[in-house]
This record gives sequence, C-alpha cells and structure tokens, in this order.
Amino acid sequence: MSDWILYLLTGVALAFAISSWWGVRRLKALHIRSTVGGDAQDPGLAEQRVAVILNPIKAQSDEAKRLIQRGCLAAGWEDPVFFETTAEDPGYSQVAAALAYRPDVVLVGGGDGTVRVVAESLVHTNVAMGLIPLGTGNLLARNVDLDLNDLHANVNTALFGRQRHIDTARMGIENSRTGSSSEHVFLVIAGIGMDAEILADTNDGLKKAVGWLAYTEAGMRHLPGRRKKVSISLDGSPEQVRNIRSVLFANCGLIPGGIDFIPQAMIDDGMLDVVVMSPRSAIGWLLMYVKIMFKHSGKLPVMTVYRSGRVVIKCPEPMAIQLDGDTAGEATRLTVQVEPRSLLIRVKGQD
Repeated sequence: MSDWILYLLTGVALAFAISSWWGVRRLKALHIRSTVGGDAQDPGLAEQRVAVILNPIKAQSDEAKRLIQRGCLAAGWEDPVFFETTAEDPGYSQVAAALAYRPDVVLVGGGDGTVRVVAESLVHTNVAMGLIPLGTGNLLARNVDLDLNDLHANVNTALFGRQRHIDTARMGIENSRTGSSSEHVFLVIAGIGMDAEILADTNDGLKKAVGWLAYTEAGMRHLPGRRKKVSISLDGSPEQVRNIRSVLFANCGLIPGGIDFIPQAMIDDGMLDVVVMSPRSAIGWLLMYVKIMFKHSGKLPVMTVYRSGRVVIKCPEPMAIQLDGDTAGEATRLTVQVEPRSLLIRVKGQD
C-alpha cells in the first residue's frame, strides 16, 4: 500500500473516532425512532413471573442480578428465576428452560449474541423480552433508546416498562461447498462480505480495552481488497449481478458511535433496508463515509440502498456472514425474510 493511501486511511480513522464521539453527544437531537412511542401499551399485569437469561462473565452481571431481585421483591412478585449462559451454550437451553417456567417476561442480561439467541425462541409468542444491555455493541438497546450507562433504569424498564411489537428478520444460510445449512433470527443488522470479515478479525484484547472502536482498527486493515460477484433478487424480482464488498440487511439503522447508518430504517415498518456497498478504492470508502456521517440524501454509485421484505443472494464462492455482530460462518446462498411485528419487547414509558 502506498504511503498516501496509508495516510488517508489513518486520517479517516481519526475523523471517524472524533465524529462518532460528537455523534453520541448529538444523538438525542438527531435520532428519532418510533419504537418507544406509538402503540406501546402497559402490560396490564398486577403480578408478573420473571425469568432471566444472564451472561455471568459480563461486567455488571452481579449488580444486574441484585437489582432484578430487589425490583421483584419491592413489587411483591415471585422471586425471579435465573438461567446463566455458558461458553458451550450461549442461551439455547437456558431460554427453553425459562419458557418452561411460563414467564410473563424474559429479561436478557448480556450482549447482542445473547439477545439474538433468546429472541429466536420468543418470536411469535406473547412473552415479552426485557433488555439489560451488558455487551459492547448493544445494538437493539441503542435502537430502542435505552441509556446504556444507566443499569438501574434499564432494569426498571425491563420489569415495569411499556411493551410493543417490533419486526425481526430470519436468515437462511446455505453453503454448497460444505453442504451445511442453518436458519437464524436477527434483530438489527446482518451482512455478508467485508463487514463479517471485520468482525471475525477484530482483536479481542483491543475490544476489551476500547470497546466498539476496536472494529474501526480492523476495518482499516480490511479496506484494501477485491470486490466479489454476487446475484441479488429482491421480493422475487429477476436477479441482478453486482460486484460487492459487502451487503447489509438492516431492520434498524443505529450503530455504535452514535452513527445513524441507515436513517430511513425503522424497526416496525415491515421492511428491510438492503445496503449494497461496492467501492473499489480508498476514495470510494471516503465518499461513503461522508454520506453516512453527514446524512447526505444524494445517490452514490458505490452505496445503493433498496427496500425489500425478502432478499436472496447467491455467491459463486463462500463469503463470510454476520448476524447482529456475531460471525456465522460462510455461505453461497442467503435467504433473508422480514417477520413483521413478531417480537414483543419492553420499552421506556412515555415522559
């Protein structure tokens, strides 16, 4: 890589960090989501049975447990039942055991991976999910306007808040090379291509030290690279062939750093916003960065946004996949389908 490109990328990384910090400070003024308003309703229950899926290795997990127990005791409810995730099981058997308890609400204390696993079992049920964000990204919590720095308030919302339905999306993953296939729910943003490669290559030590900014460092290293050919079909339309670096499927658009990556993406509109990114050079990445940061409405050839309820992508060679910030192997075919109003979640009460 020539020196001028290296200097440019370093400058972009610095500008990203500064503008992200600035974006966090302006977030409440700039970002409006319908998730916390509209038709959110009071649960209408005098007493609730509470189950909790908790990742015990997360910071503040012990404090969260105490606050949940204290809240249930003060309300005069049964003691909450806790199920802890493990390195071998991120929540699948735990949420099954929690549902056998027949709870009114399942609280999730952990990161995006734990939230996604629990949501897979709660979609299309009448059991509400309460969020106790304890991870690095906390993507869904950001998009429903929870204060990530106020654990007490989040426990209070999860136990006593209003509730409403939001969309989820389901991704079918097939790999013709290995013969494997699987299906998973995601809540915020999934993707194929470079975004998944970045997540897989993020340094864990750096992530613990600086949080989500570690993704920026990995992203800088992955900017150089070749585009890959895929075919894309939207809502059953004829396939279009594109050379891409990444394709994102957004149920909602707010990401760490206060960045409203896809301002038009709403979590309750019954549609996905599909972002096809195809830059060939550092200039292309820089143009995309400017468009995102300044919310420029003009069209950009290297970044195309479509709206669709169902997307099918085929790849001649396996490409990396991510679901809400968790890597999910590789695929040669993806089928992504939105599931409108399929998950009941707790949100803050109206002021």
